[in-house]
Amino acid sequence: CISTEGVNGVPKLMDLLDEPLPGVGTYEDFNTIDWVREKSKDRDRHREITNKSKESTWALMKSVSDAFSGWLLMLLIGLMAGALAGGIDISAHWLTDLKGGVCLNGFWFNHEHCCWNSNETTFVERDKCPQWKSWAELIIGTAEGSFAYIVNYVMYVCWALLFAFLAVSLVRAFAPYACGSGIPEIKTILSGFIIRGYLGKWTLVIKTITLVLAVSSGLSLGKEGPLIHVACCCGNILCHVFTKYRKNEAKRREVLSAAAAVGVSVAFGAPIGGVLFSLEEVSYYFPLKTLWRSFFAALVAAFTLRSINPFGNSRLVLFYVEFHSPWHLLELVPFILLGIFGGLWGAAFIRANIAWCRRRKTTRLGHYPVLEVLVVTAVTAVLAFPNEYTRMSTSELISELFNDCTLLDSSKLCDYINVNITKSSNELADRPASTNVYMAMWQLALALVFKMLITVVTFGMKVPSGLFIPSMAVGAIAGRLLGVAMEQLAYYHHDWVIFRGWCSPGADCITPGLYAMVGAAACLGGVTRMTVSLVVIMFELTGGLEYIVPLMAAAMTSKWVADAIGREGIYEAHIRLNGYPFLEAKEEFSHKTLAMDVMRPRRSDPPLSVLTQDSMTVEDVETLITETSYSGFPVVVSHESQRLVGFALRRDLTISIENARRRQDGIVSTSRVFFTEYTPPQAPSSPAPLKLRSVMDLSPFTVTDHTPMEIVVDIFRKLGLRQCLVTHNGRLLGIITKKDILKHMAQMANRDPDSILFN
Repeated sequence: CISTEGVNGVPKLMDLLDEPLPGVGTYEDFNTIDWVREKSKDRDRHREITNKSKESTWALMKSVSDAFSGWLLMLLIGLMAGALAGGIDISAHWLTDLKGGVCLNGFWFNHEHCCWNSNETTFVERDKCPQWKSWAELIIGTAEGSFAYIVNYVMYVCWALLFAFLAVSLVRAFAPYACGSGIPEIKTILSGFIIRGYLGKWTLVIKTITLVLAVSSGLSLGKEGPLIHVACCCGNILCHVFTKYRKNEAKRREVLSAAAAVGVSVAFGAPIGGVLFSLEEVSYYFPLKTLWRSFFAALVAAFTLRSINPFGNSRLVLFYVEFHSPWHLLELVPFILLGIFGGLWGAAFIRANIAWCRRRKTTRLGHYPVLEVLVVTAVTAVLAFPNEYTRMSTSELISELFNDCTLLDSSKLCDYINVNITKSSNELADRPASTNVYMAMWQLALALVFKMLITVVTFGMKVPSGLFIPSMAVGAIAGRLLGVAMEQLAYYHHDWVIFRGWCSPGADCITPGLYAMVGAAACLGGVTRMTVSLVVIMFELTGGLEYIVPLMAAAMTSKWVADAIGREGIYEAHIRLNGYPFLEAKEEFSHKTLAMDVMRPRRSDPPLSVLTQDSMTVEDVETLITETSYSGFPVVVSHESQRLVGFALRRDLTISIENARRRQDGIVSTSRVFFTEYTPPQAPSSPAPLKLRSVMDLSPFTVTDHTPMEIVVDIFRKLGLRQCLVTHNGRLLGIITKKDILKHMAQMANRDPDSILFN
């Protein structure tokens, strides 16, 4: 900055920040963004572009491209996330089948594709064809007998261990942030926190590869949560192409909200459910414009996934079902029972999982992540193989449980005793169960216990792990068991009062697949506490549009029951466990404390570190910065008056002083620092002054010392503040930061206030 000749020979100081400095207005890692500042920066930028657009055609073109860039970004995110999801689906299907055998036509074909063109398949044994060989057939030449069973068993466990070892090793070596589901961290990032590298290139690459490996290893986890993380990584990386989003943290978070919707859209083939999920579950700030953009991005992603056709059935949905009989009003009773089961299991799961994760954090268990993953994988594989319902992938299991039995079904679940069938093959009357069906029920009961226990220790390990599919599997098994029980009850006791009038003999009254669907929704709702988005995702997922009321009844019941036991969903519980600075909008603040009770400094603390507007030197400011670790400092008129002028951020001060020393002549340690609008005349012998008014926030948020804390908490939530200054009659008394509020809330709830780890 150059000093130019001013009026009457007094040197006029050019402001150091007439042109913006690189780095000023940016944030350090593990800091919270200032939403108010980011929004006002964006408004200024928009105003400037609009004013310029009237001057020339070129400026008008720039204005149009600026408006269009948001939609273009959504298009790119949709295409990229859709393509990645298609690749993940296809690869996971292939690797899962590789544990059972290999295709002779080409090892890259999965079981279904291998037998696609074969003429030897029959309807009863549709997955048997000469081109597909199990490992026993390849190694010892026969598929029958106990030795063949042992060979297949050993190969299954070995492949599972190999996939799990590769997944955990890649995560450890290249991208530690790629583990877990990613939704708790994304919720925290969307609320304004910065975790550098969490949505970076390496995380995206490693998460995509290890997600395929983790799902294929047969662990009790899903790919849905991690797909939201993958879509948000795509969004963050593509933001760097557009200056508008690269330079503004608040604008970038709008894009990430839309990317979360894209993640659900490609995970379930549920674009509308995705938009609602982002709105209900992950987003902190969701303006109407983001709603439209999310809708468009989810549409593009779903279209891309449909073009890739990963499931090979020309359908976008994961578990397409066609139920033929409507439900009856009295069936709401078992549906509500499933809701109660879902709520109880959800609350119990959260408690058990958090206790296990806390143990992992505080004991030596956490020092051996690779060993932990291998042990859990080995236990899962050894226990899963003997039971055909746990051996198959969880998605296939859910698909089978949702299925409505037709005459041509060859699965054990549909092996009823056929009695004088006169109806069309589509709509079958309720039939008595055979020994095979009872056998399947026992296997499913064992699978239920196994899934309920193993998911507790699996979620939170150092591999990508989603929770949607395991939760749905638990609910679907419970639902199918209840459905078959109801069906047999209706068959043998159709003269009971509850069945009389709507369930005559030979009618198709009860659909067990529908009970599985309702149970899946209930358990997922109990764990995540989703309601609206859950019901929409469920009917988009299955195509079961006429079953909205049973789904709504189960989802609402499970939420009420789970909320009665513990207020937090699984993601909020993990946010608290990790100590992220997240102000939960759903949590009520009901205590009667005042701002003066929470602000710092407390009575026993040293006085507040402040800057004065015109009496400090560069050396004083640098000493204050090095001796403290605060993120910013209030600026006052003088130490005596303590009248508030503004607020300056530590990072902006550091960058400005370093830059001034390099670029401005005569700036030395004894130079005076001015935060005032006009610089008073200096003595000829004194060094050049440094003007820093432009890095100061002239309108910091202030409250008085008697403001109730519930209002302060509301201000922080709704405006996304980092800090708020406390004054009394215009004099500065103290400061309240987001961390102070979180600590205060923890203290009021009798929790350890030091569990809030970050700034």
